[in-house]
Amino acid sequence: MSDLDPLLQQLCANSWFAGLSPAVRQTLASEGHRQRLHAGEYVFRQGDRGGHFLTLLRGSLKASTLREDGKEAILAVLEPGHWFGEASMLDGLPRSHDVMATRDSEVLGIDQATFDRLMLDNGFARAICVLQAQHTRLVYRLLEDSMLRSTRARIVSRLEQLARGDGSLDGAQRNTVRISQDQLAMMLGISRQTLSLELRELVGAGALELGYRQLRILSLEKLRALAQE
Repeated sequence: MSDLDPLLQQLCANSWFAGLSPAVRQTLASEGHRQRLHAGEYVFRQGDRGGHFLTLLRGSLKASTLREDGKEAILAVLEPGHWFGEASMLDGLPRSHDVMATRDSEVLGIDQATFDRLMLDNGFARAICVLQAQHTRLVYRLLEDSMLRSTRARIVSRLEQLARGDGSLDGAQRNTVRISQDQLAMMLGISRQTLSLELRELVGAGALELGYRQLRILSLEKLRALAQE
């Protein structure tokens, strides 16, 4: 068995990668550059130019930016299997946000030359369009939540999104969301106190259970019903 086989098997757990042609999958796995990161290290910073098209192999990353008041706004928590960073590879513009490891992690990066060569393959080019569309849809969903929904509805919507892992792997719904309440509050752009009040209501209704740096969904149906109140 070659050294690439375990990596290819891991990468194929992501449905986006699994849908690529065997030749493209082989190129991404064989020509990708592995980089290990300690907790607190950045994959890239807002304003950086160049870099790589990336996937997370192990660990956890957060995509964030700074608000006008200087506080951090977490845009997304990235799990193993998540591919990202394609926008700057396509348009050559600087990175629009920071991506940092929240614990010891490892990424696989595809450099610009390899990315450009693969874009000549119609199947890969279309797959990149699909990936960009997925990311765009997520942004519009978050924008809609922030503008049109109540705080509780936004919390429930984000918990559902996190429970699916942003489609990083198989998109299956999970009961446990591994995120701290501080991180969740920063993702939603609300105070820790406001989040705590809402979570207590959801716990009291039997929809959620709180743990250390995680939340367990006991009833998705109850969560959705409470979001409508």
